[in-house]
Amino acid sequence: MLETLPFPVIEEWLERLQVNGYRLTEPRQAVVEVITSSRRVMNPLQVFDQARQRYPSLGLVTVYRTIEKLEELNLVQRVHQPSGCQGFVAAFSGHQHLLICQGCGQVEFFSGENEKLETWTSQLEQESGYHIQEHWLQLFGLCTDCQPEDGTLSKGIPQDYKPVPNSTSQ
Repeated sequence: MLETLPFPVIEEWLERLQVNGYRLTEPRQAVVEVITSSRRVMNPLQVFDQARQRYPSLGLVTVYRTIEKLEELNLVQRVHQPSGCQGFVAAFSGHQHLLICQGCGQVEFFSGENEKLETWTSQLEQESGYHIQEHWLQLFGLCTDCQPEDGTLSKGIPQDYKPVPNSTSQ
């Protein structure tokens, strides 16, 4: 059974930034609010567009720098999308994996402490001779809301399928 994890609380993030020596400016807080309020993968421009609604004089450089700081503190996780673009999503403490909808960008997290995955990585170590030190797992597909009602995508996504552009709303 898939165990989904709770989403982060903005106050915890702001405190974590402050404890690590970062000033809590209004622009930085706007960026944090946008990221913590979304369950979707967002690229920096999407974060910028939404955060400017809260703080109109926000600069794009501030968004990039804030995301970089959040990533250093393991508060956001980088998502390597099949298109080659990188996005970001709020992260959790501990080891986790992602299920990402290619239609709407919705993200579900599940614990990395998974017996089946541990069995598989052990077997892979035995077969390959590698000592696996770390991994990350990002699975891409279509959430129930984005799947066609007729079930035509049950055997894979057709070549002509065009996903909805990443939404920045919930």
